Amino acid sequence: MSITGLAIIYIIIWWIVFFAILPIDVNRTKTVKIEGEDPGSPENPKMLKKFIYCTGITSFIFVIIYLLMKYEYLNLRNIIN
Repeated sequence: MSITGLAIIYIIIWWIVFFAILPIDVNRTKTVKIEGEDPGSPENPKMLKKFIYCTGITSFIFVIIYLLMKYEYLNLRNIIN
């Protein structure tokens, strides 16, 4: 598979994992009420921590998928035909 195809697979997996991790570890209780702000939005969404976890999980999943494709345990062209 080409570098472009591998990059696209990595990005797709990253976004799926990111949206799955996004609601984890969110404290929705607010200490300061601001008029016009959504009361359910978190004060500290901890985005850097989620970004790092997401990149690590995605890299692990990507390596597994890459190895399965390299050793032809997962061959999408044969599945389609």
